[in-house]
Amino acid sequence: MPMLLTTMAAALMLLQQAPAEGTDWDAEFGVKRNQPDAVTGELPVEPYLQSNANAGALPYASAELAAAFGGREGIARIAARTVELSEADPRIAEIFVAHDMVRLKRTLGEQFCFLLGAGCDYSGRDMRAAHADMGVTKADLNALVENLQAAMREARVPFAAQNRLLAKLAPMSDSVVAR
Repeated sequence: MPMLLTTMAAALMLLQQAPAEGTDWDAEFGVKRNQPDAVTGELPVEPYLQSNANAGALPYASAELAAAFGGREGIARIAARTVELSEADPRIAEIFVAHDMVRLKRTLGEQFCFLLGAGCDYSGRDMRAAHADMGVTKADLNALVENLQAAMREARVPFAAQNRLLAKLAPMSDSVVAR
């Protein structure tokens, strides 16, 4: 009897066909992947109420602080560099793997630009919604802040100006940290 079962199993294995090379397994199993927008490169998101109130704090009244960051262009570069450093940071890189980096760089830049009084509007989600179910820890947030500080140093933002941005961001930690 055991020999018969072994023979039958071997016969079944020989009869089975190997899957065709280049099989699209996502299509085979009905996995849907969002396609990036052809113009912006961002992935589509569910609609939400857009408001500057989502930025998490009121902006500084003077554009003088924004100038210390290099204006809108400098602020955008610092935001993008912060994301790049965080993606490469082994302490927190995993958090960024499944997220739309194009959108993150844009909305983070908008948030910084709004908070620094550079006249931008913030189109992102509020901090609690944006970080829901990510499981961000205090250590993760600290690593991100270190990367932001490194990006600001690279851009030669004066230390006092760095601290003013960090002072706007710090109270948001309760909305970001989950554990």
